[in-house]
Amino acid sequence: MQITTNKINSANATINAAITRNTLDMNIEKIAKQLSKDAKVPGFRKGKVPMDAVKKQYGERLIQDAEAQALRDLLNEGLKLMEIAQDTLIGEPQITKFEKNDNGIDVEVTIATRPAIELGDYAALVPAVKKPAIADDAVIARIQELAGAQAPLITVDEARPLANGDTALIDFEGFIDGVAFEGGKAENFSLTLGSGQFIPGFEEQVIGLSKGDEKTIDVTFPENYGGEKLAGKPASFKVKIHAIQTKEAVVLDDELAKKMLPGFEDATLVMLKEKVKEQLESEEMSKLYNDELKPNLMEHFVSTFTIDLPDFIVEQEIDMALNKKAREMTEEQIAELRDNADKVKEMRETFRDDACRAVKATFIVDALAKAESISVNEQELMQTIYYEAMQMGQDPAAVYKNYQESGYLPAIQMAMIEDRVLSKLLNANIK
Repeated sequence: MQITTNKINSANATINAAITRNTLDMNIEKIAKQLSKDAKVPGFRKGKVPMDAVKKQYGERLIQDAEAQALRDLLNEGLKLMEIAQDTLIGEPQITKFEKNDNGIDVEVTIATRPAIELGDYAALVPAVKKPAIADDAVIARIQELAGAQAPLITVDEARPLANGDTALIDFEGFIDGVAFEGGKAENFSLTLGSGQFIPGFEEQVIGLSKGDEKTIDVTFPENYGGEKLAGKPASFKVKIHAIQTKEAVVLDDELAKKMLPGFEDATLVMLKEKVKEQLESEEMSKLYNDELKPNLMEHFVSTFTIDLPDFIVEQEIDMALNKKAREMTEEQIAELRDNADKVKEMRETFRDDACRAVKATFIVDALAKAESISVNEQELMQTIYYEAMQMGQDPAAVYKNYQESGYLPAIQMAMIEDRVLSKLLNANIK
């Protein structure tokens, strides 16, 4: 068997070979001999089946097995010649040529390998991270917000008009063209002004009313309102104000701290401010990381490192982008593409740059994760998916199964690894 290898770069290589008829015949003989030991052929005892009988019984299977063995042999020999280890291969080798002729089979096998990445002093590429400054006013505002959410409502005794933030205890009944509509009536309803509970324009017209006031409020239901019978229609609401309520004033003292920090017996206002400040710093840092630092650092890595990309991985990424685009297209657009190979090729090229960037980023993250000893195991992956599903009010097991069946788990796992890698590198540079 004549073998020619071509190591295109650190990620792509081809093996060309002419599998001779003699090689195939020898493989058939070996396989038939092995098969004859256990073959069941009518008229012969086990282990006593003649080779001719085995070949007659398993003819086509012998040919297929002989060809498969020849392919395995040429792959192993080609990898050996190029000094490529089996564990560096990515995906299955692609048979890009398989032409049978009188002399045997002409074969070309394309392989992809994990590209070599010289990370160098990658830590030097990570920018210094400055902790966000949290103003005292922001801390006080957050404490008042948190405490106010738990503060009880108290009825306002003095005569005054309703203001934004007040809670009005009201009766209301809605009419369209003078006819009351279903679901448009309530008594002693608590409406917090500024909450957006009602359709646009309603709460604004309640502001300024006082206890005992009655008013007809004219509004128009939004076009996208859930009830089709009401969507886009003008309506009138008869409203009566029974009472005005407001949140009990928040007093910033040690007693409030004890209520808000139940796990600390000696909680003080100073301690509460420190805890809230830490929380605000964490929120600001998280926002800074996710919106700016992590994307910018990943982009910096991608533009800095030079990597050979496995061609078939890039093509797979383009396939996914093309399929996603196809799901957004009309049947007419898809039919036009189906009949125009040049247009499909042209469209594929529009996705190539993004595909190369995505593949490159994946290999960079993989290399950095190894350098930083970072990984995400199956249990951690499952816990993350379950947690996020529960946060969304979805069935965790069903969501996980859907991701599993759709083949999304590796991508989610890689995203988690990327997040951990970038976070670790940035955390080391906090000043």
